[in-house]
Amino acid sequence: MKADALCGLLAESDRLAVFAAVVLGARSPGEVAQATGLPGRTVVVALGRLEQGGLLSVTDGGLRAADHAFRDAVRAGAADGSPAPLDPDPGRDTVLRTFLSDGRITQLPAAHAKRRIILEHVAVTFEPGVRYPERAVDALLRVFHDDYATLRRSLIDEGLLTRDQGVYWRTGGPVEVE
Repeated sequence: MKADALCGLLAESDRLAVFAAVVLGARSPGEVAQATGLPGRTVVVALGRLEQGGLLSVTDGGLRAADHAFRDAVRAGAADGSPAPLDPDPGRDTVLRTFLSDGRITQLPAAHAKRRIILEHVAVTFEPGVRYPERAVDALLRVFHDDYATLRRSLIDEGLLTRDQGVYWRTGGPVEVE
C-alpha cells in the first residue's frame, strides 16, 4: 500500500478513531463503539472501509490491525529514492507538486484548470455518500489550508461539494474504483 493511500484511509476522524481503538485492543465492533463513543453504524462503515483498504482484518473471530501496512508503505516510498507521485497523470502531478508542500496548499492557483486539480485533490478527502457537518468539513480542510472557508467555498463553487442547511456531501471529483 502506498503512503498516500494509507493516509487517505486515516484522514477521516471516525476511521482514525476506529483504527486507534483496534490498535489499543478492541476486538469487536461493540468494543470499538464503546471505546470511541461512536454510533454502531459509523463504526461498521469505518471498519468496512479500513478492512477494504487493508488496514484491518478479522482473524480468529476478532479485529486485528495490519501494523505492517505502515512499514510496507515506508519501504515502498524509500525503495526507488524518488517521492511517490501525487497523481498518476504527470501533468496533474506537476501541478500538485507545485502548489502543495508536505500535503498543504501553499497557495491556490489563479488559473482555473490548475485550481480545479488542487480542489479535486482535496475533494477525495470526503467519502462519497457521507454527510458531514460544517465543523467536520472545516476540520478536514484546515489540514490543507489555513483559509478553510475559501477552500470550502471553492469546493462548492466547483461542484465538488454540495451544502444544505449546514450539512455537506461530496458531489464531484474523481472516485477510486477497485
